[in-house]
Amino acid sequence: MDNTMRAYARALFQTLAMDAATVSPYLGGDSIEEFSRFEDRGVYVVCRSSNPGAEDLQHLDARGEPIFLHVAGLAEKLNRHGNIGLVVGATAPEAIADVRRASKLPFLIPGIGAQGGDLSGAVKAAWNGDRASALLSASRSIMFDRNPGRAAETLRTQINSVISTLTP
Repeated sequence: MDNTMRAYARALFQTLAMDAATVSPYLGGDSIEEFSRFEDRGVYVVCRSSNPGAEDLQHLDARGEPIFLHVAGLAEKLNRHGNIGLVVGATAPEAIADVRRASKLPFLIPGIGAQGGDLSGAVKAAWNGDRASALLSASRSIMFDRNPGRAAETLRTQINSVISTLTP
């Protein structure tokens, strides 16, 4: 598997010159390491996704905790180069809070917008005092809006409004 994952990482980071990739943890830590070796690139590990089927696997018990928390711990251990983050969906703010208690890694938070995620709940659950610790994603609701620039600005204003209630 390491040869395959190494080829995927090279394709994304060298051939396509991507800055970051989202990877699945279900092939194990060695597959994640092939991506994290590219120290100047970001690697977001799917921890607790935003789709309705997330609970099918990600909430199963793994040694006394849900798999998504086990994934968070694994990602922490593998973060030797400081370039790993976690994908945690805005559709489950309680899971975001659980992962934030377990991890200091940056979060990529999809599910705002078209998926109906809880923007305020997600920001509050992910907040650790560092604005750079979470990146919220609202792809479809911005891309398919009649005025994408306005939609993005509105979302930014909403996010900053929530953050302003959390900062002194």
